[in-house]
Amino acid sequence: MTDVRLAGIGMTSARTRDRLVQRLREQGIINPSVLERIRNVPRHIFVDEALGSRAYEDTALPIGFGQTISQPYIVARMTEALLEAGEVSNVLEVGTGCGYQTAVLAPLVARVNTIERIAPLSTRARQRLKELGIRNVRFRHGDGSLGWKTHAPFDGILVAAAPLTVPEALIKQLRVGGRLLVPIGQEGKQELVRFTRRDQRVERESLGAVAFVPLLGGVA
Repeated sequence: MTDVRLAGIGMTSARTRDRLVQRLREQGIINPSVLERIRNVPRHIFVDEALGSRAYEDTALPIGFGQTISQPYIVARMTEALLEAGEVSNVLEVGTGCGYQTAVLAPLVARVNTIERIAPLSTRARQRLKELGIRNVRFRHGDGSLGWKTHAPFDGILVAAAPLTVPEALIKQLRVGGRLLVPIGQEGKQELVRFTRRDQRVERESLGAVAFVPLLGGVA
């Protein structure tokens, strides 16, 4: 991928990215590392070329197969919420999608294990991250609601689609002290929740209303 494509021109330029970062600051994102990743990751390469001029709007955009690239604020909010308690090494991402969230998160942690149920999306995301030189990501085509037991326990789990209730497998694959970020609920009534696993209990904290595609089982 050429340097010109990565850097962007016009509506995908550095100035446009700076405006997006300023909007996120105004919405309460304060982690400087997260903001820098939002600025530096070329979101326009994760969407169809026809949508490139909208890549740095703070909105979700279609990526095919009934899926969307998440709103930059949501990506920043989930990443910041995962990192708030300190160093995070081993992370599970459920719902790779186009790979944008993966690209934002990966340089901030030691390892990302990411699962996508739709094979062409997983293949496309793998190629994009390779082009960006991101090497600490392990990909899997599979059912993310089951987690990835062979690489558990995880310090953090990010879920990029909304189940009606939290998959029990994901809670079980958190280490003690680990955090699960997941949108929960039916369409129009979803909230982003952070679960923290303790020795004898799981703490629950609501982080506000959100809108995600539903979490589906199986593979496609």
